[in-house]
Amino acid sequence: MALLKFFKVPKHQRFTYKPRYWDPKKEELDERMQRIKDIQEKGVEASKARISGGFRQGFKGNQQYRRSQVRRSNMILFFIIAVLIFITYLFLKDLGPEISSTFE
Repeated sequence: MALLKFFKVPKHQRFTYKPRYWDPKKEELDERMQRIKDIQEKGVEASKARISGGFRQGFKGNQQYRRSQVRRSNMILFFIIAVLIFITYLFLKDLGPEISSTFE
């Protein structure tokens, strides 16, 4: 068998990775504390930065509440569309023959 092997197959290289601990809650808390210090020191400019930072972060509130609001909004939209379809049906049922006779 050794005669059939012309080339030596290289072994795989090992990569040593040492993960670092990252705490997103602590980092967010540090950012908030820094923003509060900036507001206290700078005044109006820091308030502008705070407002723009809030827009960048987006909605990070209660996800269950947001889902219920989206569901409620979708149900209202569905109800409005159903009512409009029903009104259109009644309109075409009553005035449909008159409209078609005017075009003929």
